[in-house]
Amino acid sequence: MTNAIQATNHQVQAEAAQPGPSSTFEIPKLQIALDTLDLISALGPLQKSAPYLDVIEVGTILCLAEGMRAVKTIRTLFPEKIILADVRIAEAGGLISKMAFEASANWVSVVSGATLATMEAVQKEADKHNGEVQIELFDGWTWENARKWRELGIRQVITHRSRDLEAKGELTWSQRDFDEVRRLTKMGFKVTVTGGINLPDIALFAGVPVFVFIVGRGIYKAEQPGEAARAFREAIHSTFRR
Repeated sequence: MTNAIQATNHQVQAEAAQPGPSSTFEIPKLQIALDTLDLISALGPLQKSAPYLDVIEVGTILCLAEGMRAVKTIRTLFPEKIILADVRIAEAGGLISKMAFEASANWVSVVSGATLATMEAVQKEADKHNGEVQIELFDGWTWENARKWRELGIRQVITHRSRDLEAKGELTWSQRDFDEVRRLTKMGFKVTVTGGINLPDIALFAGVPVFVFIVGRGIYKAEQPGEAARAFREAIHSTFRR
């Protein structure tokens, strides 16, 4: 199993080094966020949508409800997919990330408010397992924080739509969001975008170096999860192949 996980990670790193067809960055990946209360509820939509997915996220709620069994089960069923254990580590980083990587996750998440010592411990475990660490950006992070994360060797961040605008009920993406993605990319990060992504949102990111788009309920709660995932994948490819 370890060899299969390492092969998946090597493939991810090789793909990330390849330029996109019409730009200096690759076509973004599509990730499903499985935030169900049990594994059974997750597996039905996942089976239908899997052909169109690049990354499977075992969501925080599912990790809490089912533990690392959820990661192991999904790895067994989908050995070729990238798997994120969205454990949102805040402390005990070495232990929690070790559990996730040993359960066969490729990536683990850490909250941006975690200490540098915690992040360093997670990165060390990632290095041991040929995995990667994602910092999920919550309110309060700074560009100086981001610089220090890069110094630790962390290569991925997850950004949300502007929370200020969300608080005002403006559920859209702003120029500030696009500029943030570009600046983080220039620092050397691969940037994942999340936050109620719907189909029309994809085209707004044309020319923006997104690494992964995360879609949750838009796929797993759709009447036809497979068709929903296919539509998102087609939107991504049509937008970023221009």
